[in-house]
Amino acid sequence: MQRIAFIINLKPGADPVEYKRRHDEIWPEMVAALQNAGMTNYSIFRDDSKLFAYLEVADFEQMVKTISADPTNAQWQEYMRDLISTEADPETGFARLLPEMFHLD
Repeated sequence: MQRIAFIINLKPGADPVEYKRRHDEIWPEMVAALQNAGMTNYSIFRDDSKLFAYLEVADFEQMVKTISADPTNAQWQEYMRDLISTEADPETGFARLLPEMFHLD
């Protein structure tokens, strides 16, 4: 299982309460899209305007391919566009991953 971590930025003036509300009411079809892409143990934490995202996936490349082609994900990204920005990795088209520095089971 691959452990994946990345940063999402709340845009200046974006309301973190609204960000949380949207995730509290995440569309069931978006949850299905994430699961269909192989994502598990997905969490997002906030530190002021920085959001730290963590997930686990068996095959990162396949996950990126699947979620990138999913129309529900495209709709969700559009829905969230007013609140967030993410630095994309030009090689993968996914968020720039954070290197793991330590892990304890």
